[in-house]
Amino acid sequence: MPAPSRRLFLLRHAEADRPPGTSDHERPLSAQGRDDAASMGVYLAQAGLLPQMALVSTSTRTRNTWELVQKALPELVPAMFERRIYESTQDAILAAIRSTADEHESLVVVGHNPGMHRLALHLIGRADRNAFARLHSDYPPGALAVIDFEVDGWTDVAEHGGTLERFATPASQSD
Repeated sequence: MPAPSRRLFLLRHAEADRPPGTSDHERPLSAQGRDDAASMGVYLAQAGLLPQMALVSTSTRTRNTWELVQKALPELVPAMFERRIYESTQDAILAAIRSTADEHESLVVVGHNPGMHRLALHLIGRADRNAFARLHSDYPPGALAVIDFEVDGWTDVAEHGGTLERFATPASQSD
């Protein structure tokens, strides 16, 4: 009998704009960011990577990223907007992940760097060498890490307990 498993998608928001007089929390996506977020949504749909639940930072750029990704998916994914993911540490993001209901076997978190990059590095214990090297060197806007865990529930997700299934970026979609 296979071990219970969880799949975690860590999606960094796409490229944001910096309009004068706009607070960091309210920064929208740039034109390139909108294109990249839509491209990553198409990538997820075409690859059959469909999360069952979304945890999204409350910032405008993360909400916009998720809206554009969601449009490309074949099914509506319930989303919770989490203030504690906004500009947060890896530990705070992990706490949000661990509080996810176990009925959801796959979860996408849409957040910010450096927390997302640090969390990915913290959680990955096994990986394809090339994919890990790309992730290790950079986690650009719109980047997606898919990490699998053989655990009973989200509370069991632990340091170096995951396997990097793939790492994709908007640039890798245009190759």
